[in-house]
Amino acid sequence: MPTSDSYARGFDEDVQTTGNQCPECGGRVTTNVVETVCEDCGLVIDEQRIDHGPEWRSCTDEKQRTGGPLTVARHDRGLSTEIGKHTDASGNTLSGRKRRQLGRLRREQSRGRFQSKAERNLAHGLGEVRRISSALGLSETLRDQACQLFRSAQNEALLQGRSIEGIAAASVYGACRCTGRSQTLDDVTVPARVEQSRVKNAYQTLNAELGLPAKPVRPSAFVPRLASELACPDDVRRQARTLAERAETAGVTAGVHPAGFAAACLYEALRERGRHPLKTRVAEAADVCVSTVRTHQQTVRELEL
Repeated sequence: MPTSDSYARGFDEDVQTTGNQCPECGGRVTTNVVETVCEDCGLVIDEQRIDHGPEWRSCTDEKQRTGGPLTVARHDRGLSTEIGKHTDASGNTLSGRKRRQLGRLRREQSRGRFQSKAERNLAHGLGEVRRISSALGLSETLRDQACQLFRSAQNEALLQGRSIEGIAAASVYGACRCTGRSQTLDDVTVPARVEQSRVKNAYQTLNAELGLPAKPVRPSAFVPRLASELACPDDVRRQARTLAERAETAGVTAGVHPAGFAAACLYEALRERGRHPLKTRVAEAADVCVSTVRTHQQTVRELEL
């Protein structure tokens, strides 16, 4: 039979009595799904018991409760479900009957994964962007920027009449240009499955139609990369960077090949340190001809006088 106390506070299955005491009067404290209150004086001790923090847990804690965060690198923002093959969620080996059942489920899922041809093209293009970014060793932030650039290109109907691979490679190159990263068009074309002329044409289209805030590539950005390939010491690297920055301040690097000018600065720094490497080796590291290094070296020497 219900007591008078249950009539006073109403029937609520979620109300629980805690072992704590009220900090004001020392009375009995109860809690429900909304708040924690004192039964004697009515003091609200705590409210909003819902945890608004992240739902996932660390790897050292218990089993993960949700998937990863949303990402622009996937056509479905990473919300799709992946069906396993050989083991279950606990790592146990599946039986043959269960594996055949999961195989049929994967086949049906692949058939209904894309709702339209545009969504299929988006998935293919974002896959190319991830592959090229991985081959170049780009960060996740830069990869996401390239994926977002590819999405913008598809929304503006720039894929019509152009290859998806070309737009994907151009998106990666455009993201590198917008962030000032020292990546040449040749570097992006090597892992891409398309000719360089198509990538160049696609980048020009993206730059013209989307108005990319592309930054001019400075020769000083190529100095660490070339110095690493040539195994130059730190003092030579610092001297070459100083020469490149001095030339940029003087305004003599406008319209020149940034990698070629960086190679000339590095060669001049090596020569000042008593080292005389072959110009052919320095030119090959920068992917330019020897005459380009020789011409820019003369410009660097004139700045030092």
